[in-house]
Amino acid sequence: QVPLVESGGGLVQPGGSLRLSCGASGGTLEHYVIGWTRQAPGKEREGVSCISKSDGSTYYVDSVKGRFTISRDNAKNTVYLQMNSLKPEDTAVYYCASLTISCRIWTTLKWNEAFGSWGQGTQVTVSS
Repeated sequence: QVPLVESGGGLVQPGGSLRLSCGASGGTLEHYVIGWTRQAPGKEREGVSCISKSDGSTYYVDSVKGRFTISRDNAKNTVYLQMNSLKPEDTAVYYCASLTISCRIWTTLKWNEAFGSWGQGTQVTVSS
């Protein structure tokens, strides 16, 4: 696992977009499975998305399918989470991590946060 840092959060109106970034100060992200989770006030952490290291397969929780896109830019050693059509219920702190298991297995384990070393997070607030 490699320590990661999230950035790109902020305040956006409903229907707007944000792009979150996940970077590493050491290590090469293309060698890792990368996952995103989020935690809203008073709620449990939930898995959001994952990108595999082998073939770039992507996975999304149902609530964000069609609105969020996870991608890699290996030249910049960064993983992005593009978030479109944002809703107030997307308000949360978003975290990324390198995972110790594959995306496919992570989703079958209900996106359990125990399989990643999570950063400090970046706040996303969707409000008018």
